[in-house]
Amino acid sequence: MADKAILVEIGRRIATARLNQNITQESMAERTGVSVETIRRMEKNGSGKVSTLVAILRELQALDQLELMLPEDTIDPIALAEMQGKTRQRARGGK
Repeated sequence: MADKAILVEIGRRIATARLNQNITQESMAERTGVSVETIRRMEKNGSGKVSTLVAILRELQALDQLELMLPEDTIDPIALAEMQGKTRQRARGGK
């Protein structure tokens, strides 16, 4: 799926969740501290700031959905002990 199509799908899902909770765009804008136009853009094509997306998800009580999208890394205890005091500074090339 292309990036644009993914953004459109995110917007569609936000609009569906908002409507399922019977929240108007105007009310969502007021609750999240953004303009109605920002809500419309987010719902139409997924465009907007990540902070706006977080505010909308919080208002829809769907913030936990980010955990599914970007789960926290789990690391085994041995690897954790080996890395103790070492913070990764850069990525290796190749991807």
